[in-house]
Amino acid sequence: VPMVAPGNVQVHVINSTLAKVHWDPVPLKTVRGHLQGYKIYYWKVQSLSRRSRRHVEKKILTFRGNKTFGMLPGLEPYSSYKLNVRVVNGKGEGPASPDKVFKTPEGVPSSPSFLKITNPTLDSLTLEWGSPTHPNGVLTSYILKFQPINNTHELGPLVEIRIPANESSLVLKNLNYSTRYKFYFNAQTSVGSGSQITEEAVTIMDE
Repeated sequence: VPMVAPGNVQVHVINSTLAKVHWDPVPLKTVRGHLQGYKIYYWKVQSLSRRSRRHVEKKILTFRGNKTFGMLPGLEPYSSYKLNVRVVNGKGEGPASPDKVFKTPEGVPSSPSFLKITNPTLDSLTLEWGSPTHPNGVLTSYILKFQPINNTHELGPLVEIRIPANESSLVLKNLNYSTRYKFYFNAQTSVGSGSQITEEAVTIMDE
């Protein structure tokens, strides 16, 4: 098997899901056989938004020939990773380079996990929601937009409300009675807005 590990491993993080890895090729005489390529072993150490550590699954990407760089796609935003690089010949892999730590930046969050509308009265509705399963960063706020829908399914004026990220319910007051409303709801990080969920609800007709 090859004798030495690739040297001078550098990681350039391009965005929240993609990184580029550079290394110096090993001297050909240390390959001790036919150079087949290089392998990058990489694994997620932890999510930076949740401190939970789970079973670490190592992933491997192979780059054929005398490559000196490779791309790592499909990374998770706002996470800490480790990687190392090894050279490969027909017999197997050489030793691993020292582990390199890198962090991906924040991304936009996934949609809130649920939106539930309860307690209809003549002029109010109560909204409850769950935080995104994948915050992909630090949540800064939720954005609620809503508008009335009339009987011919035309949409009325859109109202937008920004809600602090630590809230999980809201009572909407001063609504019209016996009116159907359409709600659009999403979470935000400093990077931007995640995908929204929509829901409809009706205020009651009369007490």
